[in-house]
Amino acid sequence: MENQALLIGIDGGATKVSAWEIVYDKQQSTFVLGAANAVKSYREIEGFIPDFKPVELTVQLNERTAEIHPTSEEKQQAAVYVEACAQAIHALSQQTGKTEVLIGIGMPGLKTESKRGIAVVANGPRMVDYADRLEQRLLELGIQLAAPIAHLGSDADYCGIGENYAQEGLFRSVSNAYYLGGGTGVADAMKLDGKLVTFDNAKEWMAKTWEMKSAEGISLELVTSVSGIQRTYAGFAGKTLEELNEAEIYPLQISGLAKNGEEAAIRTFEVVNQNLARLLYERIVTLNQGWKDLFGFVNPNRPALNPEHPNEGKVFEVLIIGQRLGDLFDDENGKEIVRKPVLAQLHELIQNSEFLPADVKKHYKDIDAVVQVSKLREAPALGAGVDAFLAR
Repeated sequence: MENQALLIGIDGGATKVSAWEIVYDKQQSTFVLGAANAVKSYREIEGFIPDFKPVELTVQLNERTAEIHPTSEEKQQAAVYVEACAQAIHALSQQTGKTEVLIGIGMPGLKTESKRGIAVVANGPRMVDYADRLEQRLLELGIQLAAPIAHLGSDADYCGIGENYAQEGLFRSVSNAYYLGGGTGVADAMKLDGKLVTFDNAKEWMAKTWEMKSAEGISLELVTSVSGIQRTYAGFAGKTLEELNEAEIYPLQISGLAKNGEEAAIRTFEVVNQNLARLLYERIVTLNQGWKDLFGFVNPNRPALNPEHPNEGKVFEVLIIGQRLGDLFDDENGKEIVRKPVLAQLHELIQNSEFLPADVKKHYKDIDAVVQVSKLREAPALGAGVDAFLAR
């Protein structure tokens, strides 16, 4: 199979779908991105609804426990999402000349019971039969499946898998590590005792980033993701996101504005850097000492975290910053405007901590060496392909 079928990893985002050829290196038991890739924006597909509004989350959550009733607009938008994914896969098939494929797919949202559909999603349509419809569409395009789509995964889990199995992955050589990936949203991943641990499996003692409230009283995701940074700047600058997008002002450009002394950009990164430092500090403390109420929760009804857990006493060998947030940390302006102040604040929080013992403070003393930037820009797609390979 691995010599004939085309292994494809799909990263299904809020605005587009990105498909990559994934290549398995049998000798090293690692994976790399192949030469073939395709990106399809949902806007490119006929039938796309530009002003689509998701069904209210409370309704989605209620229907999830009973029976899901997608609206007519959801059905239309879902057809667009499926078609975009099918066209991206078809493009890879044409680029490589292979018509038999093995597919792994990462998608946002809570999955259906079968794990082959989307039951709840904040920024798109519910798609309860996504995998079924995609498989049917691929057959119509003359593409054969080496195996059915096993399930839809999460981009956060796939970031962890990508970092653990890719040749350049930063999880590969360590036993304990935390990963924070920032794009449209935030991806949390973790490795403990040499094994990947999903945040769903750690939810009783460690919260996901989006669940926790920032100092400003909003989800941490809204000030630590790349889209959140842009949104924060828009508020300070008195501009709309549409205006910023038209002017192509994104976090990399905003860091340049901050370096040049623009007040709105400076204020933006004061908020962003403080919250990033506090988030990384919370991860360190929670792993080593258990939950210490360093953050409140967006959902006041979220079950309280267990202050004790079986991993207490451990330390992270590396804290990894990935995806577009990693690009910002690695950018010439970003190093000065984001990375340097974040690490300075994090170092101060650790060394002055009332929770961490002296040996742990010593472990994190060279924080610049602990915090590393991932080079796996397409970690979710790579992880999706690896997951499909392992599940075959």
